[in-house]
Amino acid sequence: MTPVAWKVGVDPGLCMGSGMCAALAPDLFRLEGTYAEPVRTEIPEDERALDAADSCPALAIAVRDGARTVGPRP
Repeated sequence: MTPVAWKVGVDPGLCMGSGMCAALAPDLFRLEGTYAEPVRTEIPEDERALDAADSCPALAIAVRDGARTVGPRP
């Protein structure tokens, strides 16, 4: 079993439903109606989650390691 290291969230107030995250990492994000959501809110460290957060046109995805935000990257 892989330890959980990161928390992933999508802000529904910012999400515009582009589907970029679901296309990059379909096992981490899905479109639910017109908005994206994480498949699981707690995940092992995964570079694809950071790529999805970086690629989100609305900057609606946050990836956190404890209290520290690791994505989107600056």
